[in-house]
Amino acid sequence: MRDTADAWNDNIERWVYATGTDLAQQLGIQGYYVRIAPPATDGSAASPTHGFVPIKNRPPGQDGERAYHVISPDALALVRFGLRAADDPRILNTLRAIDALLAVELPQGPCWYRYNGDGYGEHKDGSPFDGTGIGRPWPLLAGERAHYCLAGGHRDEAEALLTVIENSTSGHGRLLPEQVWDSADIPALELFRGRPTGSACPLVWAHSEYIKLRRSIRDGRVFDQPPQPYQRYVIDKHGRQHWGWRSNNKTRTVPRNQTLRLNLLSPALVHWSTDGWKTTHDNETRDTGLGLHVLNLPTAQLAAGEQVVFTFYWKQEERWEGKDYMVTVE
Repeated sequence: MRDTADAWNDNIERWVYATGTDLAQQLGIQGYYVRIAPPATDGSAASPTHGFVPIKNRPPGQDGERAYHVISPDALALVRFGLRAADDPRILNTLRAIDALLAVELPQGPCWYRYNGDGYGEHKDGSPFDGTGIGRPWPLLAGERAHYCLAGGHRDEAEALLTVIENSTSGHGRLLPEQVWDSADIPALELFRGRPTGSACPLVWAHSEYIKLRRSIRDGRVFDQPPQPYQRYVIDKHGRQHWGWRSNNKTRTVPRNQTLRLNLLSPALVHWSTDGWKTTHDNETRDTGLGLHVLNLPTAQLAAGEQVVFTFYWKQEERWEGKDYMVTVE
């Protein structure tokens, strides 16, 4: 399980960190983490960040966007849950993108939008959300930013953002709304800059974030940060030792000095070679007890450009795969 966690953690940047884009050049940064969303792509994209993602609550024809153009404060969770350090250059780059595209200054202080292009909120004229609209700032995102500040050792900034949340409430009831109004006042519609919109109020998610933030500030640390990943990935900087191959994710390359691990759903005899079938080896997979049958191939011993080729004999079905697979060392 730790091997799987290490593999997923090492793949985060490959999956969701965009570099060299027009937006990065515009902002003067090397790259940034994109918003996490289900892909809407035919699978032909060079990487997940180059595919398309759907943007909900937008008019037809305006509801798709390149993944590398959509920014969200989601990336701060990588710090909150102990996967990246608060001062990681990739996190700092992403903060610049978040603040350039999503921050808005309100009477009570800064607040943030969910992501650029969000269509969930009142229309420009203040008319109610009817399936489409314009995204408005969310006070709970000030809480998430405050937790990031606390993780970076900036308690004063966290306390200031706590006050922003408190001053985003609904008057005497002191209930936290889902969103606050970010445009000029429209008294006829009871919309005032920095005050609750017609969105959900109270938003329990916002109240829970507020309570956790008060606890975190009291403790002087992020209350809900699990210590295990922080120790493993931020302190110890533990990297993956295995590179996975699966039938639904047939990797064609493996990094140097890493072992290729075959992850199969059924037991198999693996017939493999590292010299183009001049010499061959046969090894049976190992049952993990978790529904996976695995075998490690010694790619860590190979030089860049060398290849391992393999095929399977499926023991339960008593048949050969009938196809060879090749993985090249990067």
